[in-house]
Amino acid sequence: MYRQAVRAFVPVLQNNVRRSFPARRILVSSSRTHATVPESGPAVTATNRAEATLKRFWKNVEIEKRDGGYAVTLDKRPLKTPSGKRLIIPPEKRLVAALIASEWENQETLLKPHALPMTSIASRALDAFEDEPTREEVRAQLLKYFETDTIFYHATEPATLVKLQEAHWKPILHWARSTFDVEIATTDSFLVPSQPPETILKLNEALTKFSPWEMAAMERATYTSKSFLIALALVKRHIDVDQAAQAAHAEVNSQIERWGEVEDSHDVDYHDIRRQLGSAACLLADY
Repeated sequence: MYRQAVRAFVPVLQNNVRRSFPARRILVSSSRTHATVPESGPAVTATNRAEATLKRFWKNVEIEKRDGGYAVTLDKRPLKTPSGKRLIIPPEKRLVAALIASEWENQETLLKPHALPMTSIASRALDAFEDEPTREEVRAQLLKYFETDTIFYHATEPATLVKLQEAHWKPILHWARSTFDVEIATTDSFLVPSQPPETILKLNEALTKFSPWEMAAMERATYTSKSFLIALALVKRHIDVDQAAQAAHAEVNSQIERWGEVEDSHDVDYHDIRRQLGSAACLLADY
């Protein structure tokens, strides 16, 4: 599964989703960015210049052993998370360190913060999910998302959509019901189906056992796929990245099949979903 995620993820990363997204002004040293560089010495001038011009200011990207793990360095200066922590990747997650280094190496001329999904998701894991109050808050947000999960709403027409929902949504629902021994209600109307309180409790209990890396992957996959259950199946390794993306894209794929693809919209979304889900899957790889 995770080798498939790498194969899907790295070419998209290196080719910048094969499209140029509009550049957005995001400061490299701002707390809104994916990572920062140290504040001292000549780096200050270089960083300030990068903030103003969105241009690459470093020459060499390397991976070094530091603090019991791996640090990605720009001209020997380690990346930091938005909160100011050193971005130290555990030794069992060498792939994550390699993908982060690849992201920064492939910022060839202009800084493109949207092309740093591995950096941002690793930073999120280290900054947010080692803190129990934050974990509890995010669990509550994700369970709210579950209550109106995309794959609860099943159409009766058109036939193309019904077929895609049967193929991609029902297997995930069956897996969730059997794996967690829960009832999950679905609907063929616009009314929100009511989920049993016991179901919510059991899913919350499952989330409490997640590591910081699993929580970061779960959060990203949920918001990317618009589905708690698609994300849960991905994090629990029941489905791979392509299966998750197909499930997340069922309604759009139905529209494309009926009306055709909109260039620079559907195709960009297609690659972006796989990049985000791929980053979540790769974050969980232990090698």
